[in-house]
Amino acid sequence: MRPPFPSRRPARRSLDELRPYIRDGRYRLGPHVTRHALAEGFTERDVVMTLLHGRELARYLDDRRLLVLGWLPAGRQVRLPLHVVAEYGRPRWVDVVTAFIPSDPHRVVSRRRLAELLRPLPDGGRAAVAGADDGARKGDRPPAGRARRDAGGRAASGHG
Repeated sequence: MRPPFPSRRPARRSLDELRPYIRDGRYRLGPHVTRHALAEGFTERDVVMTLLHGRELARYLDDRRLLVLGWLPAGRQVRLPLHVVAEYGRPRWVDVVTAFIPSDPHRVVSRRRLAELLRPLPDGGRAAVAGADDGARKGDRPPAGRARRDAGGRAASGHG
């Protein structure tokens, strides 16, 4: 049975397809962006520059979102990574859901997702990769009372 109102929006969008909307100012910064910007010291311009010149790290097809990596100048020879999550659910518009300086910038794929991707299929092949998972979904969070730990064994703060 067909849904009564078929969606006209494409299920997959690339960062290159969203950049014209950003250039035209057709974006909205969500409250998480503002909260992280105030706490972590980046600006709206940093977020926009990340979307215009950054690299797409992951696509979350079910949520119609992209994770984008950009860089903040933090000194003459130092740059900090900036992650930006952009949602493309509305036509000709981009919602910037959140932006943050990652506590572990090299970890984009969760262990659970990696195990799923590496598990052999019955026909001997591997699972198809539609996008990476940053481990920040509800099912990937540690049980209550157990904090995530960084490489030094200290409790790490999550973002998102």
